[in-house]
Amino acid sequence: MHLKYRRSSHPVTRPHRPSNGFTLIELMIVIAVVAIILTLALPVYTNYTIRAKIGEALSVSAAAKTAVAATCLEDPALTGLDNDRAGYSFSASTWVQSITVSDDCQAPVITITTQNTGAAIDPQITLTGTFTAGGVITWVCASDAPNFQLPATCRSPAATP
Repeated sequence: MHLKYRRSSHPVTRPHRPSNGFTLIELMIVIAVVAIILTLALPVYTNYTIRAKIGEALSVSAAAKTAVAATCLEDPALTGLDNDRAGYSFSASTWVQSITVSDDCQAPVITITTQNTGAAIDPQITLTGTFTAGGVITWVCASDAPNFQLPATCRSPAATP
């Protein structure tokens, strides 16, 4: 009698080992990737928030610009311009410490002092106006803050590397 052994059509199965989670090397790679992303993103985000706070300060100053324009339209020869003469008052806000009006109607100046912006030194912004005969004041923005912390409308035209 000859016995033939037949191979089973089913492969031999091994008992299933449950997965125990991530390996140590996988966790180290994830931590390294997160650290690199944070290293690159944190300074960018910080500068963005500073720029947004300074942008808000410029927005708040719109009322001062309107008050100066109205005052100077009535009396273009007015000198000794200040907040009272321009009919403007300001109470400190979260990011703006003060807004002051000065000089005369031919070249009015609005000085914005910021606070709590997150910058190493809270910037001071100066808006210098030029009163034209047509009753329009053109404003030029200048600041002691670096360009990357300022909104585009207030950056100096100096070349950046």
